[in-house]
Amino acid sequence: MKNIGLYPGVHIDTAATRTVSQAGAVALVETVRASGLDWGLSQALDRWRKPLARHDPGKIVADVALALAVGGDCLADVAVLRAEPAVFGQVASDPTVSRLVDTLAADADRALKAIDSVRAAARARVWATAGEHAPDHAASADNPVVIDVDATLVTAHSEKENAAPTFKKGFGFHPLLTFADHGLGGTGEPLSVMLRKGNAGSNTAADHIAVLKAAFAQLPGHQPGRRPGRSVLVRADGAGGTHEFLSWLTGQRVQYSVGFPLPDTFTNQLAMLDKAEVWQPAYDGDGQIRSGAFVAEATGLLNLASWPEGMRVILRKERPHPGAQLRITDHDGNRVTAFATNTTRGQLADLELRHRRRARCEDRIRVAKDTGLRNLPLHDFDQNRIWLAIVALAVELTAWLQMLAFADEPARRWEPKRLRLRLFSIAARLADHGRTRRLHLSAHTPWATLLAAGIDRLRLVPAPG
Repeated sequence: MKNIGLYPGVHIDTAATRTVSQAGAVALVETVRASGLDWGLSQALDRWRKPLARHDPGKIVADVALALAVGGDCLADVAVLRAEPAVFGQVASDPTVSRLVDTLAADADRALKAIDSVRAAARARVWATAGEHAPDHAASADNPVVIDVDATLVTAHSEKENAAPTFKKGFGFHPLLTFADHGLGGTGEPLSVMLRKGNAGSNTAADHIAVLKAAFAQLPGHQPGRRPGRSVLVRADGAGGTHEFLSWLTGQRVQYSVGFPLPDTFTNQLAMLDKAEVWQPAYDGDGQIRSGAFVAEATGLLNLASWPEGMRVILRKERPHPGAQLRITDHDGNRVTAFATNTTRGQLADLELRHRRRARCEDRIRVAKDTGLRNLPLHDFDQNRIWLAIVALAVELTAWLQMLAFADEPARRWEPKRLRLRLFSIAARLADHGRTRRLHLSAHTPWATLLAAGIDRLRLVPAPG
């Protein structure tokens, strides 16, 4: 060995070894087993299996999801798994994977319904196993399951079916997504996703309703035709502040916390609030009083006759960040924002902080974009709908892994980039001991012990069936 500059030099060859790269992804494989996704997908997608086919469609879909979870961004990245059959089993060739996606896309509505039914069953199993660490643990009106709704833009770098100009002068798609929030101690997981044209409206109530119906169907214990009730909280930004959407949420008897557009004439009412001295201190992200930020209720100052009964409007004012431009509804040098809610209990500052924490949805979207959402790689619209369903599976697998294996560890909150760098990329040596095949993780890796302990926890979960 000879030093080259500041680093040691090593000789490189491609001699055969029993070293497994991406051995840390075994944790994801164990999550597939514990959740029941493998056999669930196999049974649900069996109708699309060709006669005499060697590869199970459910296994192919699960393999693509695993490839995305470890960093892939196209169908061909299943090659990473194909290179390690001792760990990931037999993986279909690229043409076989592409043909299956084409087959599913040709019957997209039924295929997506089948995949969603498997996701819902797996989610119920995972949340039940997670116990107190699950999003629905002890869910009630005071401790609801939180569903965040938001849209994002996905740029199309080539001609794709239904790609269109976006409101930000780009070109591509405008999918709408929902996520179950895991709270401050965890991350979150996707519940539903709707692929839309790039020129789809931000505040289209019909789309919000459709994507939330799909999200409700993913909640454990959901029964068709039964309203979710007060143990569910729906959060959305101002795009959800429409009469139709809020009326529908009221009919579902859920709690909501949705951005609310103030009328341009509201400046006079703001002056009345200042005179009445009703502003209360607001909280920062840690629940501590934030200097210069205040909250107040404006329900009685607005004409809400056309809005759902029981709706409240709560305001927040604070000095804008340096360089930010004030709007016509801002007052006395303060940025004023509002949201609507039907929650009747709790301090104003707590309700406002609860609403502002919907910004965590931006983190969930960033995670999804790091797991295949950043670019839709296929041409046909229905092909990309199938792709997004697989993206949702990949993001869920990562979230479920963290929930089941690392519930009390900082790794519960790691985003994909850190998980891949520290855990999934760990190498191992494959060894056979009698009838047992064993992976010896690299002893030099700082997080090998964490990974091994997490895999042990996952293997304590009995496989369904």
